[in-house]
Parts: sequence; structure tokens; C-alpha cells
Amino acid sequence: MADMVSIFMSIGLNEQKAKETLKNEALSSTLKKAIEQARGLLGSASIDKTAGTMLYNMVTRLKDPTRLSFLTEYIITRKINSELQLSAALDFIKSHPQENLDRLEFEAACGVGVVVTPEQIEDAVELIIRKHKDQLLAERYRFNMGILMGEARTALKWADGKIVKNEVDMQVLHLLGPKTEADLEKKPKAAKPKAAEKDVKIEQVVNGEANTEGKSLMEQLRGEALKFHKPGENYKTEGYVVTPNTMNLLKKHLEETGGQVRTRFPPEPNGILHIGHAKAINFNFGYAKANNGICFLRYDDTNPEKEEEKYFTAIKEMVEWLGYKPYAVTHASDQFQLLYDLAVDLIRRGHAYVCHQRGEELKGHNIPPSPWRERPVEESLLLFDRMRKGMFAEGEVTLRMKMVMEDGKMDPVAYRIKYTPHHRTGDTWCIYPTYDYTHCLCDSIENITHSLCTKEFQARRSSYFWLCNALDLYCPVQWEYGRLNLTYTVVSKRKIIKLVETGIVRDWDDPRLFTLTALRRRGFPPQAINNFCARVGVTVAQTTMEPHLLEACVREVLNDTAPRAMAILEPLKVTITNLPTSAQTEVRVPDFPANEAKGSHVVPFSKTIFIEQSDFREVFFFFLDFKKKIIASHIGLVRIPFFFFFLSFEASVVINSEYSKLWREHILLSSTVSTPDTSGAAHQNTIEPIMLCTLDAAHGADIFPTINCCSILFVLTQISNDFQRSLCRQTIDCIKTWM
Repeated sequence: MADMVSIFMSIGLNEQKAKETLKNEALSSTLKKAIEQARGLLGSASIDKTAGTMLYNMVTRLKDPTRLSFLTEYIITRKINSELQLSAALDFIKSHPQENLDRLEFEAACGVGVVVTPEQIEDAVELIIRKHKDQLLAERYRFNMGILMGEARTALKWADGKIVKNEVDMQVLHLLGPKTEADLEKKPKAAKPKAAEKDVKIEQVVNGEANTEGKSLMEQLRGEALKFHKPGENYKTEGYVVTPNTMNLLKKHLEETGGQVRTRFPPEPNGILHIGHAKAINFNFGYAKANNGICFLRYDDTNPEKEEEKYFTAIKEMVEWLGYKPYAVTHASDQFQLLYDLAVDLIRRGHAYVCHQRGEELKGHNIPPSPWRERPVEESLLLFDRMRKGMFAEGEVTLRMKMVMEDGKMDPVAYRIKYTPHHRTGDTWCIYPTYDYTHCLCDSIENITHSLCTKEFQARRSSYFWLCNALDLYCPVQWEYGRLNLTYTVVSKRKIIKLVETGIVRDWDDPRLFTLTALRRRGFPPQAINNFCARVGVTVAQTTMEPHLLEACVREVLNDTAPRAMAILEPLKVTITNLPTSAQTEVRVPDFPANEAKGSHVVPFSKTIFIEQSDFREVFFFFLDFKKKIIASHIGLVRIPFFFFFLSFEASVVINSEYSKLWREHILLSSTVSTPDTSGAAHQNTIEPIMLCTLDAAHGADIFPTINCCSILFVLTQISNDFQRSLCRQTIDCIKTWM
């Protein structure tokens, strides 16, 4: 170890940096090789600190170790002597994998041999200063000098940055002279008017195309999406494995797709989609739409025990409800025969074997290697054929792949036995592929360019690349993003199923859940859900949001689309004693308070009205040894041109009052004003969070102790006639909006 530290310190690294490098076995081994090659080129001469720093930077960023000696030669011979040249060299190598590099082309791309003289720098800067002279004289030192440097660096790509900056500073000083006191004052910031935030309104999408108003989804879906590779440039992605046949496969892929972006949304049909799936739908379909691509809806139907036809129908219905139409609806079961043939090929290549270990033996970490791992290929082929013919019991044998995943899991299962009829193929198959085997191969078959999935699948990325390369197939790129969670609710299909099976919720569309069917039942517009997903954005980090943020998006959409209606949830009768029984006044109420020009409706005002019970309260004041009951003074009702004085009440059920035209500051905001109408009774459900704490139910904790047993309350409600008519026009259960 001491020898390695001294070797690393010989190129200019300090002792601490050298010891840190040793902790990375792969990096330290590659760096040692580079140093040995450099010493071979220099002979007795030592490596100076500048070249040593360049070597270290090159080794830490180089992804293809076969190019190590090539780049080391250019660094030691001083043909590459700047960070800018090194970056250009690494980019060139990254874009030319598995090729015999053309040295002339490489040197031209890296600026090898290019010498920029001081005269050239002076002339280029002078032209740039002349271009901006008028603005410089007007703004003086408040001008953004970064513009000058940016243009100078573009014109003088291979020039020394420090020399360029000194020349810019000198010529600016020559033009403007020294700074004055006025130049030293801070430039006042111009007040930026607040732009009204635009909602992302999504219409029907066909083949990944949609007409949108306001900002596009790609503008809203920020973060990692902007760093994605272009179709056919998979090899430029960090961690992508390049094989000798990769470039030929990519060329064939481009010929078949025409360079089109292709994504897919691959749900398992074992439950109803929830709010987290809405983010995945928007991301997959939105990214394809933003890049003029297409998106597939693919059912990952490889587990017949948990799949039901109602889930297939509901998934497609929810995707279309959110405003999207897939380019094609496919099933993993469509490829069962091809997947089986590929499994046979994988065995023939020596990358898979039939194993007799039970499922219990494969659970946990640090599992010992299977005793059947080195089984002969012919024997595995014979046993796999017997698996196909149903000659083994469930769980008796599996087909496993010879590889180690990123999380340390060894030899994941590719095929297992299940004697459950498949909803599409019936009894044709008794062996079914796993997710680890099916997912990447179906992506390859459909020529997917961007396989977008949530962060928990990052551990499967290595198996994704390995399997495609082991079978010598086109390999898409898997990109991971953080999943979306909500507090005070359950967003795990596995745990929602438990809630349904135990009767805690009535079904997948129970309004306390955040499944898409439940949100639709509650009256959430699809535009609001899409807007919410766009605001959350796409980042690598997991996102946990409060439900009220989604509800805020709902209000924004309903404010523009849902006409107001009145409802009394807990009615309290009020009698106006000094108003004649025959007197009746019509009060006009706008349908859209934010835009009264969009229409209004009439509400009758008479001797008897109803208010919410929560809008009335007895007030007790304690003074010395007795308490005195005080009745509220003058109050008002929304949009009623009178004020009321309470006279008496009877057990908080009936209130007697007088009206007055006197002005008072005490105004009561009432939810509704309506004449009594016994025919206007309706059931109203009061929804509370289904969980009592912010525990994220998706993280494996036991959710049952945190269930809110009073999360839903059924109330018989008094509603007005106009509200009844409004409900008849709605296609949803209920829209509740307040005046």
C-alpha cells in the first residue's frame, strides 16, 4: 500500500488524495497502469505535476480502458495539454466506440497542434468589443461582461482562457477608462411582473402527439429528462455497456425506427393505477410527445395468479381518461414463444442453467452459489424442455441467469412454473418469465429508445444491459427517476389490495384512496392531475407531496370549468321574524365568481333560510361569579343586501332573527342560502385522510395501526334545486365548491 501511495504522489497527488484513490480498487489499478505507460514513454525523465494532473483527470473520466495507452501517449507528449483538449478527446472517444480511431480526425477534434497567437487573440477580442461598443458605452461596467467572454471563447476555442480574459479586461478598460463612483453603485433590479401561471391543458393524444395550451409537458417535466441521449446514441449514456456488435445493432435499430423516440408505459395488470402511475404516464407519454415520438401501452402480464380482466380494462381506461391514446397496446404474453426461444438460446450460450433450489433458499442476502450453476448445457436444455411440458411441480425447478445484479443478488430467476391458466393464452404455457427476464427483452423487441422507470429498478439496470448483450440484441437505455408518494395515504398496490380484502375500504374506487378511479369518482378533473404531475417534475430524488397540493391544482381547474352550486351539509333553520311570510326576493349569484360575465343563477330569499350549523355558535363570557349568555350582534350573509340581528334560539336548531339595513362590520360568511326543500335531500360523504400520520405506507411499515377508522362520514344533506339540476349535468359523483 505504501508503494502505491508513493507512486501516486510522484505525479503530484498529495498524500490524502493518494490514499483516497486507493480506496477505489478499479481507479487505482487503472491509474497505476497509466503511470507505468507514461514512465515507459519518458524513460528516465519524471512526470511533472501538470502532466500528472492531466493523467489523473483522464483516468477518472475514461469509460473505455482500451483507450488508456492512446490518451496517455498524447498527454505525455504534450499534444493534449489543457483541460479543454482533454474534454474534447474524451467526448471524441465516447462517440467512437469499438472503432479504429483516425488520428487526423481525432487531433482536429481535440485541437492538437493548434497554436493561438497573442495577435489572434487581440484581433478577435477587438472585433467583439466593436460589435458591442454602443451598449458598452451606454451601460459601461454594468454591461454583462460574460457575453464578451462567451463570444471570445467561441471564436478562440483552443486559446488559453486566462490570456483571453486578460485581453478582454484590458480592451474594456481602454474603451471605458477606470471605474467611477457611479460604476461602483449596484445596478437596480427591474421589477419583474408576475406572469400568470398557465395550466397544462391536455387534449386527446394520438401516437404521442397532443394539442396543448400553455406550457408544453417537456417544459414542465424538468430535471433528468433534459439529459437523455438521442436515439441511436445509447453508447453515450453513463454505464452503458458497449460490445463489438453494439454499433451494428444501433445502426439496424435506427433503420427500423427512423431515429424516432420510443417510450412505453408497462403496468402490471394486478390492480388499479394510482397517483404515482399518473406521474409515470405523464412522463412516458409526455417525453415522447415533446420529441415527436410514440409511446406504447404494454401490459406486463407474466403472473397469471394476480391478473384479472377488469384491471386490463381499467388501466387502458385511466390512460385515456388522462388524455392519452397509446400508439399501440401490447402484452408481454404476445412474445411468450419468442421469449422462450431466447431462453433456449441463453442456455446454449452458457449464460443460464436449470436450478433445483427452492424459493425459500433464494431469499435474503449473501446466498451461496447454486450447486447446479455449472450444470452441462445439454442437461439444462433437456430439463428446461421438461419444465415447458409440465413434468415438474410448482417451485421444484427454475431457470436462472448467470449474472450478479447491482444489489448483490446472484443469478436472478428467468423462468418459474405456475399451473394457473393465463387470461390470454389459457393452458398453453405452464412456465412464465419473470420481470428481470421479460422487461428488457420486450423493450428490445419493440425498439424502445428510453426505458423510463422509477428508482427502485436501478438495481436491475446491470441485468437489463447484461441480458440484451448476452443474447446479442439491441439494448435500449434504462433511465430511473424518483417515484411520487403522498402523505396520509397509501400508494402501494400491494397494500391497497390488503385494504380492499380486509374491508377497510370498499373497493379500488373508494374516495379515501388516491387511485385514479377514486380520484375520478371524487370529481378530480384529469387536467388537474396532469398539472400536478407537471409541477412535481421529474427528478432522481424521491418526491413526497402533501395531498393539499393536488387539491390546489383541482381548484384551479374547477374555478374555470365548474359552475358554482349551493349545498347545505349540516342545515340550521333561520326564521326572519320581521319579514312578511309572503315576501320573497331573488338574489343573483354568479356561476363563476372569478368571471361573473360567464353567467349567473337566481337564488330565492324568503322568511325562512338555512345556514350551516358550523356558522352559528353560542358564546359564553365568564364574569366574576356568574356567566352571562351573549347573543351575536349584527352579522351578514354572503350576497344578501341585509344584515341580521339574532333574537333567540331553540336548542341550536331554530334561530329567530330580524333583518336590518344598518351597516355593521360583523359579516358572517355563509356557505349557502336557500329556501327549505325536503325533496332536495342527498347523501354527502365527508372524506378525511385514511391514515392518521405521515408514515409513507410504501416503505414497508405496517399500515394497519395507523388507519383512520373515521376517515369517511355519510351525511344526509339538504341541497337546493339548482344544485340538483347541476348534479344531473355532471358525469362525476359530486363537485363540492364553496361560495
